[in-house]
Amino acid sequence: MDGDLTTGNRARASRRFVRMGGQYEYRQLTIPRSTSGSDARKMLADEAEYGRWELTRSRLYAGGERRVWLRRKVIRVHSTFGEDAED
Repeated sequence: MDGDLTTGNRARASRRFVRMGGQYEYRQLTIPRSTSGSDARKMLADEAEYGRWELTRSRLYAGGERRVWLRRKVIRVHSTFGEDAED
């Protein structure tokens, strides 16, 4: 399966995206210790599926609190209308 993205390939693709002028939007979520692991997993899966977020980093603190950092690509759309309309 040559087309699969391994961890190294994903990191290289991410660096290439930034080098070419791409930008990421970041979001930090704090998950309280009272949230079960399956509920936290479900919440993050929903964020990834519907919000196009990807997990960048996760951290589990001594008190049981989880903090996760999510990111997604910022896609700039340039309008093509109006450029030639004045001619």
